[in-house]
Amino acid sequence: MNQTVLISALCAGFIAVAGCQSSQVKPEQYSGFLKDYSRLTEQQSPSGADVMRWVDPDLIAERYTSVYIEPSQLYPQPQPTARLSAATFKAITDYYDVALKREISKSLPLAKGPGPSVMVIRPAITAVSSSTESLKPYEILPIALVYVAASTATGSRDQSTEIATEADFLDGGNQQVLAQVVRKGAGKDLENDKQVLTVNDVKPVIDGWAADMNQSFMRVKVSSNYGGFGN
Repeated sequence: MNQTVLISALCAGFIAVAGCQSSQVKPEQYSGFLKDYSRLTEQQSPSGADVMRWVDPDLIAERYTSVYIEPSQLYPQPQPTARLSAATFKAITDYYDVALKREISKSLPLAKGPGPSVMVIRPAITAVSSSTESLKPYEILPIALVYVAASTATGSRDQSTEIATEADFLDGGNQQVLAQVVRKGAGKDLENDKQVLTVNDVKPVIDGWAADMNQSFMRVKVSSNYGGFGN
């Protein structure tokens, strides 16, 4: 058995303990924020990230001359902890609003509310978490297991952070769903299980989401084939 096969087998064997990190949002991780997840399919964003999305095949983007971005919300409502405070949750949603408006306004004027010819973006932060960093392949080898187990137990291992979003894109006149997206991303690693998570740890992820949404819309404007929002 060569080294690649050995590592793959060991990763599978230890997945219950550590997990093998994936950027794909799984159905069991859906929050319930969207009304219908059955239409979502796996796609790639302009930046190459995995996303789950659906776009109305009859969508005519030219109908929309401005965009209204609803204040982002937390769904489901989280319970603050010592490491993730209510103030941090608010800072994350506030920053999401800023990033979306900054990027989307590059392609469409911002509207003050929904209405005819207005596209509505309805975003939510659906998960923010930190957990012991997934085992690296070299750490899965038996000789390293004692150290890994000890450092995990004492909280000295790096803590990986994840944040997820779900968003609806609606017709501002009749509230018809035009598109949906579900995605997540990895924030900055925390040094241990005592370090407090802040909005700065996830800002790069949020910036990437907003930029991808805008790039997707720009593709719509220059192509007769709709590329999909948030993809």
